[in-house]
Amino acid sequence: MTLHLPDAGGALRAYEPRTEPLALTTGAPLTSRTVFSAAHVVADPYADTTPDSPAAVDWDATLAFRRHLWSHGLGVAEAMDTAQRGMGLDWAGAAELIRRSAAEAKAAGGRIACGVGTDQLAGGTLAEVRAAYEEQLAVVEESGAQAILMASRALAATAKSPDDYLEVYGHLLRQAAEPMILHWLGPMFDPALEGYWGSSDLDAATDTFLEVIAAHPDKVDGIKVSLLDAQREIDLRRRLPQGVRCYTGDDFNYPELIAGDEQGFSHALLGIFDPLGPLAAEAVRVLDTGNTEGFRALLDPTVELSRHLFQAPTRFYKTGVVFLAWLAGHQSHFTMVGGLQSARSLPHFARAYELADGLGLFPDPKLAEERMRTLLHLYGVTP
Repeated sequence: MTLHLPDAGGALRAYEPRTEPLALTTGAPLTSRTVFSAAHVVADPYADTTPDSPAAVDWDATLAFRRHLWSHGLGVAEAMDTAQRGMGLDWAGAAELIRRSAAEAKAAGGRIACGVGTDQLAGGTLAEVRAAYEEQLAVVEESGAQAILMASRALAATAKSPDDYLEVYGHLLRQAAEPMILHWLGPMFDPALEGYWGSSDLDAATDTFLEVIAAHPDKVDGIKVSLLDAQREIDLRRRLPQGVRCYTGDDFNYPELIAGDEQGFSHALLGIFDPLGPLAAEAVRVLDTGNTEGFRALLDPTVELSRHLFQAPTRFYKTGVVFLAWLAGHQSHFTMVGGLQSARSLPHFARAYELADGLGLFPDPKLAEERMRTLLHLYGVTP
């Protein structure tokens, strides 16, 4: 049945939904790339909460989604910004998420890495920032998960120079039990991280970042770069010490960065691989055979959807990710912690549905169509 989808001016366009999904199944483990999907959390729609209340999480649905990702051979990057860290999910909720997901990963045989930050602080001294990081690192290490050292709003607000970053990160890396992933999240994802590594000049910031890694290469498994600048990522990965991976976090340019060039390639740790999980895994399996063209043929068409979801203000991409999870049947409702389902417009949702449906991402296209129709009616669209 035809859907009438609104554009930004309120005009309606006719759209004929797809009738069959893309044929994707679970398969062999991925071999040529290490790939993590940063995963969203499912809110409890019945909890009596407000946007500034602690998050109420539907744990069964949240963990079921992680099992879905593991079943396709993807790793899960847990308690990252995709899980609304600092945008609805506080540290207490994140700690519970880490413990539950790590236990689930052990039971399912899935790979997991978890975010370590300082979001229990609003500000503080460098010593307090270090202590906050240490508290979170202990939770992740005790869970048995790999640690992802996330960029810290508190450190960005407190640090006076690059030396402060070198001191804090050096302290944490020296005491880490296992090699960590260092995450450089750009200000397009979080404006509070402007000037991270002690400078708004990205060349100077890159030099400081590399200095941290060079001082402790045995404690750095890899870096996750989320700057939405493909050439900068390529230049950075070419300067990494031997054995340190680059995990692309570039949701605009991921196919070319994962495919790589004659001098190397990026692994992946991406929020867009939450809705793209099965398709992304299939594409990497094709790449595992050495078929770069086949990999690009599968993944290149997804970039338009990703760029749409991650359009400015980029930090609200989580809303589109959860919206697509609802349409795909991974959760029974479109409710988010912190009320973030209101962060994008109806035309934005309509285009996201159209692009995702065109890719065949919905396992049950009829269900997705019915849910999109329900949303349209809720917003008063009555063609």
